[in-house]
Amino acid sequence: MAISRNKNLGYSAYKVRRIIDLIRSKPVTDAKIQLSILGTPVALEILKVLNTAIANAINVDTANEEDLIVTKIFADGGPSTKRFKPKARGRAGAFDRPSSHITIEVRSEEV
Repeated sequence: MAISRNKNLGYSAYKVRRIIDLIRSKPVTDAKIQLSILGTPVALEILKVLNTAIANAINVDTANEEDLIVTKIFADGGPSTKRFKPKARGRAGAFDRPSSHITIEVRSEEV
C-alpha cells in the first residue's frame, strides 16, 4: 500500500472529482492510459500524483506496477482565495478561487 497527496491544487474539487471517478478501482496501467488520453490540465495533475503513488509503492513495498490497483482516490476542498473584480458604477464584486487536495492510495492485487 502506498499513498500520495497533492495539496492546494488550483482547481475546484468538483472539477477534480469528475476525473477521478473515471479511474477509481482500476489497475494503474489502465488509469495512466485513461488520464493521458483525456489530456485536460486536471487529468495531467492527477497523473502526476498517480505516478508518485506508483513510485512510492515500488520503492517501499517492492511491488510491480502491473499488480497495482487504485484502491482509494478522493478530492477534498482546499482553501479558497478571495479576489475582487471591478463591477458597474465603481463597485467591487467579490469572487473565490477554489483549490483542492488530492489523495491517491494504490495497493497490490494480491491480498
